[in-house]
Amino acid sequence: MIRGFASDNYSGVHPAIMEAILSANVGHVPAYGDDPYTRSAKARFKEHFGDDIDVYFVFNGTGANVLGLKAATRSHHSIICAKKSHINLDECGAPEAFSGAKLLPVKTDDGKIDVEGIKEHMFGFGFQHHSQPKVISITQASEAGTVYTPGEIRKISDFAHENNMFLHMDGARLANAAASLGVELREITGDAGVDILSFGGAKNGMMFGEAVLFFDPEISGSEFKYIRKQGMQLASKMRFISAQFEALLSNDLWRKNAAHANEMARLLAEKTAGVSGIKITQKVQANGVFATMDKQQICRIQEDCLFYVWDEGLPEVRWMTSFDTTPKDVHDFSAYLEKTLMAS
Repeated sequence: MIRGFASDNYSGVHPAIMEAILSANVGHVPAYGDDPYTRSAKARFKEHFGDDIDVYFVFNGTGANVLGLKAATRSHHSIICAKKSHINLDECGAPEAFSGAKLLPVKTDDGKIDVEGIKEHMFGFGFQHHSQPKVISITQASEAGTVYTPGEIRKISDFAHENNMFLHMDGARLANAAASLGVELREITGDAGVDILSFGGAKNGMMFGEAVLFFDPEISGSEFKYIRKQGMQLASKMRFISAQFEALLSNDLWRKNAAHANEMARLLAEKTAGVSGIKITQKVQANGVFATMDKQQICRIQEDCLFYVWDEGLPEVRWMTSFDTTPKDVHDFSAYLEKTLMAS
C-alpha cells in the first residue's frame, strides 16, 4: 500500500520526543502533575506564551476543547463556531453534552469565520427564552487548512470582548499556522486577544497529550483543576505528557516539524494540481490539501492509499501531511494518482 495522507494523527512519534519519554521513565516521581517534568514543561510554555498564562495538560484534543469551553460557560450559554469545526462535527456532541452550552454554527467556504458571520447569532441578549452567546470558537489552522492572520484574530477577539464574550481557539494545528505565517506562537494567540487555547501536540510529533491555556487566569481561577478531574482528563503519570511538551517546545522542534509538514503539503498540491480530474479547492496554507475528484475513482484509490472524503456532496477529499512525510511519499502518491486516473 502507498503511504497514506489520511491524517497527521497517523504519524509516529518524533525521535526526540520518544527519547524524552524514555528519559522520563526513570525512578519514581509524584503523580498528578506534582513532578519536576511538569514544572519544567509549564515554564517552557510561559517562555512561548507569556508569564501570566495558566496551563493544564490533558490526554487529547477533544478533552482540551471541551474542558476549556466548559470553564468559560454555563449550561444556558451558547458557543459560536464554524459549521465544519471539530467541536461541531467531530467530537460526538461532547462540547454540548459536557458543558450543556449550545453550539451555534456559522457557514463558511474556507473554514474561517469572521465578524459578519458571527453577527448572525448575536441576538437575544437578556431574553430568558434564548441561550446567551458567551464564547466564539475559532480553529487555527482551520479545518479547511486555511490560516487566520493576527489581524483577523484581533478583529474577532475585539468583537467578542466588546460583547462580554470570550474567544476560544482550537489550536490542534497551531504550530502549522505559526510556521506558515512566520510568527511566534504568542502572536496569534494571547497577543491577538485569545482567552482560551487548546494547544495540540499529537498532530505535530507527540505520542499523546494536549494543553489547555488560559491567557486570563480568572477564567480558570481555582475551579479548572476540578473540571479537569471531573472530565476524566487528569493524568496520574503526567510526567509522560509533560516530558513530550518539554521536548516539543525546545530547540524550535515544534516549528521544524510543522514547517516540514507544511512544505510537504505545498509539494503535494503542486504535484497533484496538474493531474487530470483533480482540482485543488482550498488555499494550501498549512499541512492540508483539499481537492475534488471523481467519486468512483475515490473509492478505487482508497483501496491502495488511505485518505478521507471531506465533503461527499462535491465530492471533496482531504490529504494531510505530517512531520515524517517525505518527498518520496508525495512523488509516489502523485505518480500513482496520475497513472490510475489516466487509465480510467
